[in-house]
Amino acid sequence: MTEVKPKLLVIEDDEGLQAQLKWAYEDFDVVIAGDRASALAALRSDAPQVVTLDLGLPPDPDGTTEGFAVLDEIMSLKPDTKVIVASGHGARESALQAIARGAYDFYRKPVDIDALGLIVRRALQLGHLEEENRKLAAKAGKEDRVLGSLITAAPEMIKVARTIERVANTNVSVMLLGASGTGKELLAKGLHDASDRSEGAFVAINCAAIPENLLESELFGHEKGAFTGAVKSTEGKIEQAAGGTLFLDEVGDIPLQLQVKLLRFLQERVIERVGSRSSISVDTRVVCATHQDLDAMIAEAQFREDLYYRLAEIVIKIPSLEDRPGDATLLAKAFLTRFAEEMNPRVRGFAPDGLAAIDAWKWPGNVRELENRVKRAVIMADEKLVSAIDLDLADPEKEAVNALNLKGAREMADRKIIRHALARSEGNISSTAKMLGISRPTLYDLLKQYDLHA
Repeated sequence: MTEVKPKLLVIEDDEGLQAQLKWAYEDFDVVIAGDRASALAALRSDAPQVVTLDLGLPPDPDGTTEGFAVLDEIMSLKPDTKVIVASGHGARESALQAIARGAYDFYRKPVDIDALGLIVRRALQLGHLEEENRKLAAKAGKEDRVLGSLITAAPEMIKVARTIERVANTNVSVMLLGASGTGKELLAKGLHDASDRSEGAFVAINCAAIPENLLESELFGHEKGAFTGAVKSTEGKIEQAAGGTLFLDEVGDIPLQLQVKLLRFLQERVIERVGSRSSISVDTRVVCATHQDLDAMIAEAQFREDLYYRLAEIVIKIPSLEDRPGDATLLAKAFLTRFAEEMNPRVRGFAPDGLAAIDAWKWPGNVRELENRVKRAVIMADEKLVSAIDLDLADPEKEAVNALNLKGAREMADRKIIRHALARSEGNISSTAKMLGISRPTLYDLLKQYDLHA
């Protein structure tokens, strides 16, 4: 039996270096790309576990703009990809920016083949470990995990998870509404895993990340000869998800002409590939998400109302991280544990000012911003404990609590600080009371008064 080699995508425009890198990785199935278009095409067709990316790509070979654009698209299309970025331009600034945008690692040119090989193989190994950890986490049954792997202790998010669990075994279309970075794809995957379609495929597609002229082919597939470059018949994402779940992220970016075709599929459960007149029956459940105001788009004739009602049989609104008091700390600890094991084992936890900064920050980028900040902080930390400075949150903005009157303001503040303290002490009553400077009986009275749970 032939051993299946892991995929490695090398994005490099220097032909000499291309050949050198391909020769250096005999234990990988190496795919070469020299520009953005070929790189993204290879990402879609080969789904490589690891990517090496030279930031100096045409049409900006002496800069980094094109390379960062490619990195952003890779992270949007396949965020679990381990991208190792290379640049000789402003190395430190480029490294920080690359990690903030989701890159796994960074190295400075000129290329040391042996050193880069170690990074590539470590990235592959860590990718395998992450996958194993995700599977184990789904079975762990920890109290702060719902839907298998969603970490939360916030009633607002637990309510979302329970709603998803209730609708999982129905065939209704579900629309997830929430700001960017709130975990819509994670929730969609949780819905799939909790449904009777869990043995089928979960296929995700970001409608905003694919050019308009390619989106129809990505969704519905195409026949051989349907357009230039269509050298064989290819299934689209809808067919690939047959018997399972299709997740349409940023569904508001689907062009109007394609909305008609999607509506037909939802009504009749049949599709036609591009270049074909034959109908194919497909049993695929659709879950979609967007951060856009679809009501406003419908009013402006940018989104079909009949399609909206087909997609939004059940609408679930996902709270932002700011509206999930205590969750930022829980998530930050989980991220730190994972990233420290992978990248900086010396890091053991957060300094008190680091936790305070996490509690105080508004997290406009939600969970994605939190994950990226913690990742960057773990990499750059010089001490065992990650500080507010490491997180770049040394002076977080202080916000006033809005309330109708003084009593209401005090209650809101009490609830928030108690929930934060519970999260930071991982539900330990004695530690929480000590942190708050009150006795245990007083804390129990407050928990009962505000209907909070340890």
